[in-house]
Amino acid sequence: MQAWNPSGKLAVVTGASSGIGRCLTTLLIQQGCRVIAIARRQEKLHSLADQLAESSAEVAALLIPLVGDVTKPADRQRVVERIDELGGQLDLLVNNAGIGGIGPFQEASPERLRQIMEVNFFAPVELSRLLLPRLSSAQDAVLCNVGSVLGHCAVPDKSEYCASKFAMHGWTDSLRTELAGSGVSVVLVSPSTTRSEFFDSLVETDSKMESKSVGSWSAQRVAGAALAAIKKRKREVVLSAGGKALVYADRIIPGIISRILSRK
Repeated sequence: MQAWNPSGKLAVVTGASSGIGRCLTTLLIQQGCRVIAIARRQEKLHSLADQLAESSAEVAALLIPLVGDVTKPADRQRVVERIDELGGQLDLLVNNAGIGGIGPFQEASPERLRQIMEVNFFAPVELSRLLLPRLSSAQDAVLCNVGSVLGHCAVPDKSEYCASKFAMHGWTDSLRTELAGSGVSVVLVSPSTTRSEFFDSLVETDSKMESKSVGSWSAQRVAGAALAAIKKRKREVVLSAGGKALVYADRIIPGIISRILSRK
């Protein structure tokens, strides 16, 4: 199978105004892909447009900004309508938008769990349901879900986030088998902690716990690895040496990993 080529294609990227989503949107556009970039913050999308315009007007024209909240059915429908206005065929969907929360489960409100699950799981699932017919019509499309190392190995004080990413992992694996032979490849990208704005906007976070934007990989590096996985139609990629070590150790010696994590 030939590598997936962004040039001349149409993509949808959620959470496109910052972090991994912004970097991936930029990379796709630099390689000739039109991108419907979805984000809640209009000023951030304007900033992205200005950044692209510094390269050339032709590059900037490949950005199709769409201000919206993917948890809202009406905004998801607007994505469908925009694709149909552009011909009705979609070549790439990247479900990247996500939020997190830090703190003990028993001290959190029920709303924290519901909000995290809504953004990280239900919204991408329902957006994918709407867009699958447009992806299938391309005959050479990719659906890429941005998961997490914590969708493989759970850690304390991030129970809701882990639950949402475990759900994403399971759904992605199931969908991949359902779509085998359909012309739609399903890719799961599982980063570990990434230096981005993600940790600067957590939901109902315990103020006593660390929530700074730290990590061994930059958002740019993660985006580059994600695009490489998309081009090769990789089943799944786990990013960073530490992330891979945690995932594989949890598979081989889960009891020991649990005891180590419970002491932290």
